[in-house]
Amino acid sequence: MSRPVLASGSLRVLAALLSYPDAGMRQHLPEMCAILRREAALSATRQAEIETLIDWLGRSHPLQVEADYVELFDRGRATSLHLFEHVHGDSRDRGPAMVDLAQTYEKAGLYLAPSELPDYLPAVLEFASTQPAREARAFLEEMAHILNALFGALHKRQSRYASVLGALLELAGSTAQAVEVAAEQPLDESWEEPVVFDGCSAQGQTRPDQPKPIHIVRKNPPTGAVA
Repeated sequence: MSRPVLASGSLRVLAALLSYPDAGMRQHLPEMCAILRREAALSATRQAEIETLIDWLGRSHPLQVEADYVELFDRGRATSLHLFEHVHGDSRDRGPAMVDLAQTYEKAGLYLAPSELPDYLPAVLEFASTQPAREARAFLEEMAHILNALFGALHKRQSRYASVLGALLELAGSTAQAVEVAAEQPLDESWEEPVVFDGCSAQGQTRPDQPKPIHIVRKNPPTGAVA
């Protein structure tokens, strides 16, 4: 079976669907659906799942949608959309890794807003959408283990957002597999501000200021870098 076509518009749609669902985001839901249908980069099953999510976002009460998003993505590590949370956790490597990835974006002429960290998955996908198909797919393949961990955590919670991670894995040429998710620490302990970040919040609200090169790698065994 041939690999799915990696379409930039579809990547941007998936990035938007993982972003905070405010009024500005939700007003573009019909356009997102149209882009996915036009590019037809996803399988029929994934397409149907994503359209179900889009429909839910459009017809649900805005405050409930926003509250559900915060509860799902901002209240624990297993479903964090900050990729380095899954790779480095609270280690001293996380801050320098932010700088390394941001420099990758800047070399491509892309700059983040001051309040946004480079490992935030929607930002990662926006960057990937600007790259040629071969490079974009390789970029996604390198983080497939993280995407699959996220998929497993969302699948365990029976979240509609699991379909987005499944679609990303499909675009990367991988297969989404629900894996066992380790029990999380209590929230207060899990999100405590680590001193070693030198100003880089565990909640992803600020950026480190001491550039040191680092790469996104698997913990076991180590593999190649994203940047």
